[in-house]
Amino acid sequence: MPLPYLTPEQKAEALKKAQMMRSKRTELRKALKQGEITLEEILDRKDDEIVTKMRVIYLLESLPKVGKITAQKIMDDIGISRSRRVQGLGVRQKEALLARLASREENKRRA
Repeated sequence: MPLPYLTPEQKAEALKKAQMMRSKRTELRKALKQGEITLEEILDRKDDEIVTKMRVIYLLESLPKVGKITAQKIMDDIGISRSRRVQGLGVRQKEALLARLASREENKRRA
């Protein structure tokens, strides 16, 4: 199926919207990294397009002390595809993700 024809004005508007979404996602990831917001609060935003369109892997990588390998391992253990977006997570997957990260924090405190 071919892409629809867009006028130059429509293209400019679409590019502007895409840039705005990317910068808002960056701000959200930075707030998560700095501990200003929790993963649970982000996952509760069911109607926020910024959150729902974000890939789960990028969200996990934004957590403090979670890198690419750890994020992928967490997702593999729970059974979440690498390409999954937040809006595609099921209730059980969200619960498993939060439980896994909570137990990870508990283990760090003990060590």
